[in-house]
Amino acid sequence: MNRRNFLCTTLGAAAASSMLGGLNRIAAATSPTAMQSDYKALVCIFLYGGNDGDNTLIPRSQTDYTAYATARRILAVPRDQLLPITPTATDGRDWGFHPSWPGMQTLFAQKKLAVVANTGILLAPTSRDQFLRESVPLPPQLFSHADQQAHWHTSWSDQIPKTGWGGRLADIVNAQNPNAQVSMSISLAGSNLFEVGSQVFPYMISPEGVISLWYYNETWGNPETVVTKAMLDAQYANLFEKTYSETFKRAIENEKKISGILQSAPALATQFPAENNLADQLKMVAKLISVRAALGVRRQIFFCDMQGFDTHGEQPTTHTNLLRELSQAMKSFYDATVELGVANNVTTFTQSDFGRTYKTNGKGSDHGWGNHQFVMGGAVKGGAIYGTVPVHQINGPNDTSDGRWIPTIASDEYASTLALWFGVAASELPSVLPNINRFNRINLGFL
Repeated sequence: MNRRNFLCTTLGAAAASSMLGGLNRIAAATSPTAMQSDYKALVCIFLYGGNDGDNTLIPRSQTDYTAYATARRILAVPRDQLLPITPTATDGRDWGFHPSWPGMQTLFAQKKLAVVANTGILLAPTSRDQFLRESVPLPPQLFSHADQQAHWHTSWSDQIPKTGWGGRLADIVNAQNPNAQVSMSISLAGSNLFEVGSQVFPYMISPEGVISLWYYNETWGNPETVVTKAMLDAQYANLFEKTYSETFKRAIENEKKISGILQSAPALATQFPAENNLADQLKMVAKLISVRAALGVRRQIFFCDMQGFDTHGEQPTTHTNLLRELSQAMKSFYDATVELGVANNVTTFTQSDFGRTYKTNGKGSDHGWGNHQFVMGGAVKGGAIYGTVPVHQINGPNDTSDGRWIPTIASDEYASTLALWFGVAASELPSVLPNINRFNRINLGFL
């Protein structure tokens, strides 16, 4: 990590702590029993690039599968390899998961995993006819990676917001962490807009642990440390210099404090897969959850990510590997929450730019719109598909063109269900999700 990146990350961490009143206060004693019973965490996994939901949840009945294979051609997963699932309610179609998802198949069967079908960014409920006539407002820059990622992060797609819905959620519930030793929002994947609030900012940590200034160690006495310490200990009249110095010192203090707390974390018996970046992130999340009493937190929001889902080419191999890593990582993390006794207190959910086109471009797929999302945890009413899976027909009732499905569940409705479970009152939802009143549902029922 170079110095510029370190400063961006460390100062972001320090700012988060500063907004909480600083980390240099002595925390009041916190009862482990109380922390156990009154604890909730949301874990966001963002699948950057746009996961192909139509090759994650796949029709199994012969007629529907034949239509799927005809449309998807080279992308079609062999029918005899699909992992069957039995949803508690069905629209008459049989479904299976991608063959790389045995862990997710198990969780679905155990009713710890739910599918939220055809979810996406909307400004208002939208039909195919309304889309073609542009008779309802549409999200700007549809099918653009950067814009759709920002819309998912902020849930405010017709504005240019400075905060994310996770950050605004943290602002509302942060009073439940009066003795916090760290921000309630923690990112395992660097800076992100999702967790930025007006009062709460994300603390950034790596899967290996706290992020340190590589040359700064007071016990070494090396010239870089001596010079840096002298600059930080100096008295400054200039407000900018003073603020920068205090922020930098807090970052160093935070590193020592959080590092010490993490050293006390119990060893996990749950095995996480090797050479799996998401699994490494989630393992650190589990570790942070295990020391929640020492951190003084009753509410936490975590952000993790996976890259590589923009599968324009070589999709069959690439997507297979990505889904395998996702399934293995999420299953291990759920098992870890069971081991820690917090499975009912931790809800993990996916977000992704958009889906992919149902129609292949030859070796892959292009940018789509509506997509399936997945929610995991002990509190999840799993084993079910929430919402309606699109009619898989090019230029059919759910299509814009080329199999870009028009969402039938707004990302706001998806987020509001998570926010309500996390402890936000229905009357407070517009502060988290400014567009939620444009939709009829605030609770989809999966929690």
